[in-house]
Amino acid sequence: MLTVAIAGATGAVGEEFLAVLAQRKFPVGTLIPLASARSVGKVVRYGGRDFPVKDLATFDFRGVDVAFFSAGAERSREHGPRAAKAGALVIDNSSAFRLDPAVPLVVPEVNLDAAAGHAGLISNPNCSTILLVMVLAPLLRQVPVRRLVVSTYQAVSGSGAKGLAELARQQDEERAGKAPSLDVYPYPIASNVLPFVAGFGDDALTTEEWKMVKETRRILGRPDLRISATCVRVPVRRAHSEAVNIEFERAVHPDEARAWLAAAPGVTVVDDPTRLVFPTPRDAEGKDPVLVGRIRRDPGCPTALDLFLSGDQLRKGAALNAVQIAEALVPAGRAR
Repeated sequence: MLTVAIAGATGAVGEEFLAVLAQRKFPVGTLIPLASARSVGKVVRYGGRDFPVKDLATFDFRGVDVAFFSAGAERSREHGPRAAKAGALVIDNSSAFRLDPAVPLVVPEVNLDAAAGHAGLISNPNCSTILLVMVLAPLLRQVPVRRLVVSTYQAVSGSGAKGLAELARQQDEERAGKAPSLDVYPYPIASNVLPFVAGFGDDALTTEEWKMVKETRRILGRPDLRISATCVRVPVRRAHSEAVNIEFERAVHPDEARAWLAAAPGVTVVDDPTRLVFPTPRDAEGKDPVLVGRIRRDPGCPTALDLFLSGDQLRKGAALNAVQIAEALVPAGRAR
């Protein structure tokens, strides 16, 4: 049995870590929930027991086998290396180390071999990137890809518990005939879509768009891959969706793509236009696989396909991916 710490245990992803660990019967012997000093004194419930939250800033990681971090990039940079130095396997869900060449960036179904030789610290990719490469990698293994154009439809859970609360509050305010109050987003998210995720960076791309470009290239080992991304926040609770246009080196029949994706671990093909069967974020919520459908030829490019995918942002987009990494790398973690 393992000693497992969760940094950011009181947040939305932290809560999902607890759920995933329990559902997958991860061999947790001792659980140590960690958060900021203001959360000390709270408790989290796991396995029918209450565990008191401890202060991340002062916690001594000696004796911890696995530490899941989801407490933001600043805290990860400060405490992640400290935990790894103390002997813990640190799997970090923030953006702190994703582009650090010394820290593996891993999606187990896609590039688990990249974790070999890690120095105690492994990075979980951005949620939208994880969902994209889960679908893209099985296709790329069959036919080289020239270019991607991706438009995301990102749930408010990507902004954590505050994003979920903002959507619910604004929906209540709308029903009451009140103007929506703003806290997390610069405009109302209820009954709206915002082509703005996180903040603007170079070349007028948002930070989320740059994450998808750079992380996808790194995970797939394709630094030259041409990618265009537009990331949009939508009034959906917790499953992200993406419309993806993939230009291949040769023409690919939709049936070929469906067969390759149907054989891919962690992917479920949901695609029958004649019966109005296609992925939706509502169907993806709470599920482990990435749902993919609407697989069709691009009428404007003979070597391109269009498709649509949905996946739970808190599960495969965050907690599940991290737990799968631990299961693969910690021998006791495989005993499910």
